[in-house]
Amino acid sequence: MAGIYIHIPFCKQACHYCNFHFSTGTGNRDAMINAIVKEIEIRKHTLRSPIETIYFGGGTPSILDAASIDAMIQTIYRHYNISSHPEITLEANPDDITKTKAGDWKSMGINRFSIGIQSFSNQHLQWMNRAHNALQSLACIETIRYAGFENFSIDLIYGTPGQSMDDWDKDLEQAIDLEIPHLSCYALTVEQETPLFNLIKKGKKENTNSDLQAEEFQLLVSKSRSAGYRHYEISNFALPGMESKHNSSYWSGNPYLGFGPSAHSFLDHTRSWNISNNIEYIRSIEKNERSFESEQLSENDMFNEYIMTGLRLDEGVSSNWIKENWGIDQLEKIESKLLRHIESGNVINTPEGWKLTDQGKFLADGIAADLFQV
Repeated sequence: MAGIYIHIPFCKQACHYCNFHFSTGTGNRDAMINAIVKEIEIRKHTLRSPIETIYFGGGTPSILDAASIDAMIQTIYRHYNISSHPEITLEANPDDITKTKAGDWKSMGINRFSIGIQSFSNQHLQWMNRAHNALQSLACIETIRYAGFENFSIDLIYGTPGQSMDDWDKDLEQAIDLEIPHLSCYALTVEQETPLFNLIKKGKKENTNSDLQAEEFQLLVSKSRSAGYRHYEISNFALPGMESKHNSSYWSGNPYLGFGPSAHSFLDHTRSWNISNNIEYIRSIEKNERSFESEQLSENDMFNEYIMTGLRLDEGVSSNWIKENWGIDQLEKIESKLLRHIESGNVINTPEGWKLTDQGKFLADGIAADLFQV
């Protein structure tokens, strides 16, 4: 199983918390689409495995015209081995979703959405500097369902300053009442060099409260489970059969190609990433070159990635997999390190190995780091 990711580096406006590569200037939009199409073509011999997932991320892919998205999809189909029923996901913002666009997207093969709703509260949307409002959040779901889409996810953010437990509970109740097939829920993090980081540093915005975020996470876990969602990854919850195939492939260590500025690729234990500069990216591709950096992952790197992703998944990590790939010594080391996390109630034994408890899931990154091989 392999996947393709396309990074569309354009947004209408900057969300205060976002640290992804994007630009609000769209003067070179056509040149960018042409460059991405060309990169797809010039790397056509890189990956022979059948492509089972295609994901348009960003940025905001939904601000593009239908013809631009279709051009990229058609180029992929011409040059790659595509499975008979690929999952093709488009990230979209609520204010971009119209009946016309939804019909166009469906006709070109898009069959899944990841919608950046973030909140059903106007107060919190304004705090995040989102371009849409709460009414558009509700309307876009009705629109895509009217167009015949059944497979979609919404993003929700919790732990924003000023958001109470009651506010978060209302967001969750709204999503559950709407029977959203898939929820991606993230605690607000303050990344350096984002507008939010600078506003907090200047005292113009309040910082996050990790204790409140932990309480809101536990509410998320309990309410989603009661509503029939499977908590299959730390931040992801799906009704039966609605898990994201694309992201699940990432977490399983399968190969993927990334096209567009800042896009990452993973193939044969090598990770690479394109330059995060729109103009330089376009110039390099126009010269039939790819401006990128790469790193060859060591055995320790591969082990650490397995621990990091494995602990985030509902299945946890496998003792047999560790033994077969890294040896009995590595298995004994991790067994020793896990003891205190088991005693603290953050990790439990499973028939296959170990997994995080609900309590431990909020501490996943720290627990994984403690288990890393350096």
